[in-house]
Amino acid sequence: MASEGKDTGVDTKPISPIERRNSLEKHLQHRPDPQDLKNRHILLDTNVAPSLQAAQQELERQQNTDSLKRHLEKRPDRDELVERNILPDSTAAPALQANQRSLEKHMRADSLEQKIQHRPKPEELVKEGILEENENPLKE
Repeated sequence: MASEGKDTGVDTKPISPIERRNSLEKHLQHRPDPQDLKNRHILLDTNVAPSLQAAQQELERQQNTDSLKRHLEKRPDRDELVERNILPDSTAAPALQANQRSLEKHMRADSLEQKIQHRPKPEELVKEGILEENENPLKE
């Protein structure tokens, strides 16, 4: 009794066969072709009988799993990758490694600058007998 006089929003009148056929034809016209469904991975792109498709998929999956396992077994360990300079030799978090490299670079530059400032002059090297007078690198 509570539903009398209220609109539920659902159309309950039956659809005529002509309307149903027209609606079906309209939807069939916009139906994607099989190649489009294969490209979107909705249909399987295979020539195998439907009864064997599940077995084929499982076999392909197992082959991929085996291939992945073989490649992982051949994968070099971290120490070898560090030795070959593929991975950085750092225990810092990956987010901090760029800052760490920059800091190391600046520290090397500062160290070299300091060593250049304290290196002996060519005249001192000539006095000490390390260089001969005609070997003065600044005269060239």
